[in-house]
Amino acid sequence: MTRIVGPAIVILISAMALLSFVWTPYDVGALDIAHRLAPGSAAHPLGTDQYGRDLVSMLMAGARPSLGVALLAVGIGLAGGVPLGLLAAARPGWIDETIARLADIVFAFPALVLALLIVAVAGPGATHAAIAIGLFNVPVFTRLTRAAARSIWARDFILAARLAGKGAARISIEHVLPNVAGPLLVQAAVQLSLGLIAEAGLSFLGLGAQPPYASWGRMLADGQTLIGVAPRLVLLPGLAILLTVLGINLTGEALRGRLGIERS
Repeated sequence: MTRIVGPAIVILISAMALLSFVWTPYDVGALDIAHRLAPGSAAHPLGTDQYGRDLVSMLMAGARPSLGVALLAVGIGLAGGVPLGLLAAARPGWIDETIARLADIVFAFPALVLALLIVAVAGPGATHAAIAIGLFNVPVFTRLTRAAARSIWARDFILAARLAGKGAARISIEHVLPNVAGPLLVQAAVQLSLGLIAEAGLSFLGLGAQPPYASWGRMLADGQTLIGVAPRLVLLPGLAILLTVLGINLTGEALRGRLGIERS
């Protein structure tokens, strides 16, 4: 059942985010103070916020930075971490030790604190948030790739490739990388859900996507003072974050089972 539910949630949320690029029921940048905090109706199924903006439109548009930042952060982590992990596994000795110790240094800092530091220096914005989260993902994928690749290098088919005259770089790309792709995909799903939560946290603090762009984390921040009057302003974006993270995690579990990867 989870093999269907997880991907279905992810596909639905992703389709909603993509649709918001070309259409939303209402313009999320247009204020309608006359209809502020309106309850659910035929015109506004989920009601409006304190500025009169349609909540369905806000949720649709808010999915864009939330998913976009998480995806970009995972991409940065993969682009930086996988080559470093492959290099460390292929070059045991001082290169391997240097890469491993640098990864440990980054891990010494809490992820959210490191992201806050980077965004505070570079300035608020979705792109800076993605870079900040992505930089923490680099050592995650470096360590995973290094550990998985080192076990692959001990296999007989790697020895055969070396006897055939293939260099370390070619072996890493042609033989090692395909055999570590499965664990990397599963870890990417985990980091994607963590990245989405981190983006929501940064946006909640005002360091993520900036107005007039909608964001689930910013919706939470804007609605917290009105939770006693209109709890849906907090419950709806919170539920969106919860469902998306749940869908991604279930997809990761389904992928883990499909690839036959055991929990570490």
